[in-house]
Amino acid sequence: MKKLFLLIAILTMTFFCVNAQNDSLVPKHRIAIFAPLYLDSAFVADTVYRYPKNVFPKFINPGLEFYEGAQLALDSLNKEGIPLEVFVYDTRSASESLMQQLNKTELDNVELIIAYCTNNEVKLLADEGLKMNIPVINANLPNDGAVTNNPFFVVLNPTLKTQCTGIYRHIQKYYSLDQLIMFRKKGQMEDRIKSYFDEFNKSTASIPLKIKYVDLADSFTVNQLLLHLDSNQQTLCIAGSMDENFGKRLALQLASIRNQYPVSIMGMPTWDGIKDFSKPEYKGIGIIYSTPFYNSKTDKVSTGITSYFNAKMFARPSDMVFRGYEVTWKYVKLLLQYGKDIASSLGNKQNKVFTDFDIQPVLNRQNMTLDYFENKKLYFLKWEDGIIKAIY
Repeated sequence: MKKLFLLIAILTMTFFCVNAQNDSLVPKHRIAIFAPLYLDSAFVADTVYRYPKNVFPKFINPGLEFYEGAQLALDSLNKEGIPLEVFVYDTRSASESLMQQLNKTELDNVELIIAYCTNNEVKLLADEGLKMNIPVINANLPNDGAVTNNPFFVVLNPTLKTQCTGIYRHIQKYYSLDQLIMFRKKGQMEDRIKSYFDEFNKSTASIPLKIKYVDLADSFTVNQLLLHLDSNQQTLCIAGSMDENFGKRLALQLASIRNQYPVSIMGMPTWDGIKDFSKPEYKGIGIIYSTPFYNSKTDKVSTGITSYFNAKMFARPSDMVFRGYEVTWKYVKLLLQYGKDIASSLGNKQNKVFTDFDIQPVLNRQNMTLDYFENKKLYFLKWEDGIIKAIY
């Protein structure tokens, strides 16, 4: 198995460094990559694989795929002769905590941290960047970890508040004349989504949206939806829940009445992972959702990565592979360009790989100080008749 070989290769590095240039006299930029590789879960006594050779646990995939993409970017940078020293850390190490890893002496001169992290790790990594005055790029988690007053921390996957604001503006621009209904289930997350919509409704400089809120039980039926729909009026139904099962049920029920009721559906960011929308039962209805990471995979770099995976891994690269490649390439290039001044250039839009980032400061409303930086760019995608395409 190709992924097993890759895990073994990472294991033999003992988390020290990958030199992108052999000339020891050339000063090297130093970066650190933190990702959940689960090496201690995959191996016994460091070298013996725990599972049968034809078994690869799914829980290892996301972090490993992110690392695969990062490694491909480092290989490309190596071919350009760029002097780098890269330290790779397994955040699921059984022998070292994240804090112990951050306290290692080899990190003293690191200039950039790239992280695939969890809720419990965000603030630790961000605080380390602040202490060292170096950027920390949160590549995956749509959460700021309650970080404040930290001009070195970047959230690439927009927070829920940013997503809701973007969805509100999109509806305002394209669907303001439609009947607007937010179908939701009861829950704290659902209440937060509603509060973000209500907040923007009060602060918008344009005409506020008139959204009707309808609470549904988990076992809701199409008849309960019909009580709020008008067959003579175009309706945009907003899924006011991050629950994917709720979203799929809502889309399926609405698709079943598409011939009698002119409806479209606006989903949540979690819908980016739902592949069921390509099935025949969802055809005939427009299913829209937002995502910050859209890649049509038709550019030269994407096709090169896809060809490499087909030939070497006998598989298709996941979206996380492209994420690892993109983040590593872009921010290493910025480090090379700006050196120690990279923190003042985190919003630079150069070195685009697949997607556009719009890195903006997030200000503390109480004292108007900078809390961190966040990517505000959203793409809107639409499933229609089993085909997905970018619409905005």
